Amino acid sequence: MKSIAIISDIHGNLPALKVVLEDIKQKNIDEIYCLGDLVDFAPWHNEVIEQIRELEIPCLMGNHDERVAFDYEVTPLQKHNPEERAARVNGINYTKQSIKPENKEFLKTLPARFLLNFTTSGKDTKILLVHASTRSNDEYIYENHDLIDVQSMLANEKADIIIMGHTHRPYVRHVEATKDSPAGILINSGSLGRSREDNPLATYLILHITEEKIIPEIIKLKYPINEVINAIEKSPIPNFYAEFLKKDLIV
Repeated sequence: MKSIAIISDIHGNLPALKVVLEDIKQKNIDEIYCLGDLVDFAPWHNEVIEQIRELEIPCLMGNHDERVAFDYEVTPLQKHNPEERAARVNGINYTKQSIKPENKEFLKTLPARFLLNFTTSGKDTKILLVHASTRSNDEYIYENHDLIDVQSMLANEKADIIIMGHTHRPYVRHVEATKDSPAGILINSGSLGRSREDNPLATYLILHITEEKIIPEIIKLKYPINEVINAIEKSPIPNFYAEFLKKDLIV
């Protein structure tokens, strides 16, 4: 049996990353992959990047990583209210101003996808890892995403499983076969550092791989959230992100 951990959307949250890495260590996980978004919104973007580099964790380029690496303009998102739009611009600009040059260069090298292959039940199983979708690193694919489009993604990629992050909302969605599309699984690993669920737990995915099948498991962990809140409030990062964590504070 083999086990793989998939982490994503750390967003500079070093305390949450430490908790997850310790949990992965205790569980004797064989491999770790990261789906990107190492930076923005908590103040430890340099430390997070350096930890990923030190542990040699293969990592994809998230949309925030790309924006910081290449100094792209911050474009407003319609889903955000004016307060969040302003906070987002200021938070990202803080990362751009304070990231170490060598860490910025590292972000530039990150790939767009990983492809993993395993043999289960006597056949090849293809697992595609992306940050947001198979088409873009900033497209949102939620659990209720259009079924025909999901089937199309699985068929076009010839993938048995597609794993993504970006939405900060984890799920495992089993897709039945049709005459035009094989069966598959769509998985969101959730956000390690900035969950958008009711309780902001540090969330990641484990794939348990046996000779017969692959079993996905979503893991959710408490972390020292007050440490993150205090650090944001003491930093130039907008307090909007501290308040975001306070609204569902874990005691």
